[in-house]
Formats: sequence, structure tokens, C-alpha cells
Amino acid sequence: MPFFEYSGFDAKGRKISGKADGNGRKAVVKKLSQQGIFITNLSELAQSSSTGLFKSFGAMRKVSSAELAATTRQLGTLLSAGISLDEALLTLGEQTDRAILSSALMTIREKILQGSSLHEAMSGHHRVFPELFVNMIQVGESSGTLDQVTLQLADFLDEQARIKSRIQAATAYPILMVLVGSGVLTFLFIFVVPKITLMLTEIDRALPWPTQLLIALSEGVQKWWIVVLFIVIASFIALQRYRNTPAGKHKTDSLLLKVPIFGRLNLLIATAWFSRTLGTLLQSGVPLLKALDISKGLLRNSVLSDAIDQARRHVQEGGSLAKSLKESAVFPPMVAQMTAAGEKSGQLEPMLVRLADTYDHQTDLSITSLLSLLEPILILVMGGVVGFVVLAILLPLFEASQGF
Repeated sequence: MPFFEYSGFDAKGRKISGKADGNGRKAVVKKLSQQGIFITNLSELAQSSSTGLFKSFGAMRKVSSAELAATTRQLGTLLSAGISLDEALLTLGEQTDRAILSSALMTIREKILQGSSLHEAMSGHHRVFPELFVNMIQVGESSGTLDQVTLQLADFLDEQARIKSRIQAATAYPILMVLVGSGVLTFLFIFVVPKITLMLTEIDRALPWPTQLLIALSEGVQKWWIVVLFIVIASFIALQRYRNTPAGKHKTDSLLLKVPIFGRLNLLIATAWFSRTLGTLLQSGVPLLKALDISKGLLRNSVLSDAIDQARRHVQEGGSLAKSLKESAVFPPMVAQMTAAGEKSGQLEPMLVRLADTYDHQTDLSITSLLSLLEPILILVMGGVVGFVVLAILLPLFEASQGF
């Protein structure tokens, strides 16, 4: 659908300009006139084929937490300054560079001008605004504190973005090391080692065992690398299909929580995520049962989601949230202890946020410790492999030189 840039006057006689999409000029003029906008100039935005291709890829990518946090904070700032909601959405829609976000904001503004509420207009854009976002906006509209809720929501999204960025930065170096090291070793075994081993086999003497092992490995890689690659890809596809089944997902998620070091790290991250989400929703006025439903949907581990679902049923029947979390034996004991303290004191919301801060700190410490172990281990492994190759090549040459 083409985009048009327009300028004109609104119903109050004020100059207005912006962008709108539609199936042709007539459709755009009709749509804007229904909004009370009198058009004086309308021009279609030109798009090259390459630009359209990049934009289509950009539209497929979901809006990140950082991008949504920045837009939400700007919205809250504009509303706090007394700017009307439709003008704030128009300003943000024109300023943002993301096509999917700009289009969503413009569409939401149009629905608001037609009488819809903000949360109702946002509910049709799940790729941009998650369920948590829409529910908090609904609470802000109901309580008349939309500007405060949007700023609070921006803080929450910023924290989410910070955690994701921290995890990505922590895993980037090990992944890069493994990929580069694997590529270098594959290149050596396929192109370099065969030529050297051919020369070594011409030596009229018994080869040392490291050289024999290197030759066997090189020949195996040359003959069977396609088979190995096929097995790896087939295993990955089979594992994904198994994970798509309820039993398979539950089993693999349970194993992920039991993996040494990484299992604890996954649990810390999920616990911090759950605590902060639940605490933020409760602070915004979302009912506990609804907040538990939303928090459960944000967790990717089915074992933890089942534990929260069980806690929700327990609370719905009049039970204690802390007792249910303790009986699940999935989350760390501190979660049940601090939740119980919050329920007794009537300060459950700040207690959950404080709990999230605690586990965020533990997550940072765990990631730092893990990196301090992974980096030297990877260096030692790569150095050991390269050293073995060098040793296997030099040993027969050294023995041959001693024989002369």
C-alpha cells in the first residue's frame, strides 16, 4: 500500500501535515476528510525497489523493546506537557524511522479520532504492542493517569532492553570464537592438512601416532563432512519438531533448567523477568489474576509457565500466591519468602520489584563469572587443537631430520 505525504487544515483551522497510506489518492483524501482534515496538497512518496525491499524486511521484524521504550517515553512526555493524545501520536508517527511503528501509530490515531480508546486501537497491533503494554495502557486510561503509566511502562521496557542487551553482549564473544574457530579448523582439515599429510606419507618410516591420528581425521572430514552436516541438520529439525509437541517442549524445558551453570542462569533471568513484570502490572492497577496470566505468557519455559498457571488457580480458589510458588519447587526459595512477606505487609508490588532487582544483580554476576570461565576455556581448547595439528606435522619432520 503506497504512502502519501499531505498538508492542509484540521477542523479548527490549524495547519496540519503528515503521512497516510491508502489505495490511491481518492482513498487517502476520503479517509482524511472523515477525520476532519481539509487537504491542500497531497503527494505520493516515491520508493525505489531496493528501498521497498529493505522496508519489507524491516516490516517483518518486530519492534524491539528499546525502540518501543523510546517511543513510549516520548508519548508520556508529550502527554505530561499537556499535548492532546491525537497530536502526540501524529508527532511520534511522523518522527519515527521504523515503517511498522509509524504505520501503527498513524492507524491508532485514526481509530482514536473515530471514537476508539487507545488500548482498543492498540490491541490490533500485536507485533508492535504486546499484551502487557495494552493492559497497562487500559489501566492508565481507566484511572486517568495515562501520562504516568506510559512513563512507568517506558522504564519497564528500558529494563527489559538492558537485560536483553547484556545477554546478547555476553554471548556474542563465545559464539564468535566458536564460529571462527570451527571455520578455521574446517579450512585446515579440508584444504591445508591433506597437502601436508600427502608429503608426510611419502617419508619412508613409521609415522608417530599424532600424525596418524591427524591423517585419519583429515581423511574422515573430507569423506564424511557432507554426512556429518546432514546428520546435524536432520537432528536440529527433529529436535525442533519434538519441541513443538507439548510433551517434548516440557521435557526439553525441564532439561534446560538442569543444565550445569546455564540452567541456573536461565532460571535467574526468568525469575527476574517474572518478578518485574508481575510487580509492574500490579503497581499499575492490573488485577492479580490478570497480571499472572500476562506474566505467564512472557515466559518461554513451559515448566515455569505451568508453575505460574498452577499458582493462578490456587489464588483464584482463595489461596496464597507465596504458598503456591513454594509448593511448585521450581522458582528459587527467596521468591516464595519475599512474596509471603509482601502479602503479609500489603506491599507485594514493591517487594516483587525489589526481588527483580536482586535477581538482575545476580544475573549480572553470573554472566560475568561465566565469561571469565568461558574465555580462557575457549582459548585453551582452540590453542590445544592448533598445537596438536602443529605437533602432528612437525614430529615426523623432526624424526626424519634426526635420521640423516
